[in-house]
Amino acid sequence: MNLGARLLIVLAGLSGALGVALSAAAAHITGGNLTTAAQFLLFHAPALLALAALIATGSVHPTIAQVAGYVLVLGLALFCGDLSRRAFAGMALFPRAAPTGGVLLMLGWLLVALAALLRLRG
Repeated sequence: MNLGARLLIVLAGLSGALGVALSAAAAHITGGNLTTAAQFLLFHAPALLALAALIATGSVHPTIAQVAGYVLVLGLALFCGDLSRRAFAGMALFPRAAPTGGVLLMLGWLLVALAALLRLRG
């Protein structure tokens, strides 16, 4: 993979991290709801598939990319789980679950960027 393509992956990681941060801010402004949770799950599903494909083709550092994927999944579980439980049961998953999930999502996206920068030479 050439430098230009790797740079696009880095920019996608940064875009994902910033998108999570802005979405979290918007959820706080509007009170957060099931739509936000659904959108996060729908947006991250193809990203996780793409990440698996990038690992399989050797385009990114495999270990860092796998960690990134699992951090994204954990972040989704906490963030979307908290918003969903609030919507359905009127109570939080546990204190600070959504912010913790959001931070993990941002970290996961930054790890995607790092995986592109530090990919193993083949």
